[in-house]
Amino acid sequence: MGQEISVSYQAVKSKVYRLIDSLVEDSKTQGEVQESVKRWWKLVHPADRPIARKYLLTVLAKSNATLEAISDGLTDLQDFEAHPHPADNLSKVHTLSSEAWGQRLKASI
Repeated sequence: MGQEISVSYQAVKSKVYRLIDSLVEDSKTQGEVQESVKRWWKLVHPADRPIARKYLLTVLAKSNATLEAISDGLTDLQDFEAHPHPADNLSKVHTLSSEAWGQRLKASI
């Protein structure tokens, strides 16, 4: 492989958070994020992929749990009113279980 990348937990977490930020800031589309993950995965040495997969699934599961906790917490606030906003141009984000993420990751390899 021409270029090797770090597969430490911190490096994987940083990569995921940067991609989340890029979606939140509208600097990347979902398709661009998916392509970025595919390019990143190709740079991971095959011998390092099991640990990279483990770290990636852990970070995704924790991120998903965090978003769910925030969303659930907002519904409990009395002074927080959820107003529908024009989100016609935004696609829905579906949550996946750790097992489902694993299946998707296996399918992309």
